[in-house]
Amino acid sequence: MDFVSFLIQTLNAVQYGLLLFLVASGLTLIFGIMGVINLAHGSFYMIGAYLAFALVAQTGNLFTALLLGIPLAALLGALLEWALFRHLYKRNHLEQVLLTYGLILVFEELRSLALGDDVHGVAVPAIFSASIKLSDTLSYPVYRLVISAVCVLLAIGLYILIHRTRIGMMIRAGNHDRDMVEALGIDINRIYLVVFALGVTLAAFAGMIAAPVSSVFPGMGNQVLILSFVIVVIGGIGSVWGALVAALVIGFADTFGKVLVPDYAGLAVYLVMAAVLLWRPEGIFKS
Repeated sequence: MDFVSFLIQTLNAVQYGLLLFLVASGLTLIFGIMGVINLAHGSFYMIGAYLAFALVAQTGNLFTALLLGIPLAALLGALLEWALFRHLYKRNHLEQVLLTYGLILVFEELRSLALGDDVHGVAVPAIFSASIKLSDTLSYPVYRLVISAVCVLLAIGLYILIHRTRIGMMIRAGNHDRDMVEALGIDINRIYLVVFALGVTLAAFAGMIAAPVSSVFPGMGNQVLILSFVIVVIGGIGSVWGALVAALVIGFADTFGKVLVPDYAGLAVYLVMAAVLLWRPEGIFKS
């Protein structure tokens, strides 16, 4: 592999890892802070991609689609938390798994009825449609760099939200001792509503910005869900910083695994997970 090819694969790994971070950060908030095993989280990524497809078809502009899709995703998250997930916090994990698996089936059926089962594409915005020339024959799409930059900004924003704001302090307190937070007069249900809506929005936003660089197709959230759980486990349950580091590790393992050992690339991610868990069973960063 020459240097230019190595550089392209490195950029792809970073972009893929950061995109996975957006999905996994929402999952680690919901799983780590609220204690809910949400198998439907990958469906929110799919919903975001289909929202981008549907809204771009109506508006002709991805930026407008994002402006409309983000509040719709947040509203969906808030409604689901209020109607369903609020009743799961003190239930056992089996009930959580059954309900969230049922949601996967519901979302897939609604998607099929509304938009069919065809594979769709979303056009890259014209302003970011150019490519950066790296050699006489190879170039790198500007839009992929934009995705990476947006993900980095969101990661910084999440860090500030969780560690530097009053609501972040309440979220962290609720993670460690829900009863004490309630005794102090803080409405923990409202905090959980915000956390869940944020997690859904992050996953849906990842799907929306990923739509122009990947196909929009039925069941696209399933693989992302599995990788997100791997990232949460590797990074440390409840740790957003851990999710970022783990997502980049998985991005590199998956990307370079497909290039260097394509016949065994499917194992690369899980070998990394096994190695990390043997070293630190609680994950790289303990929440």
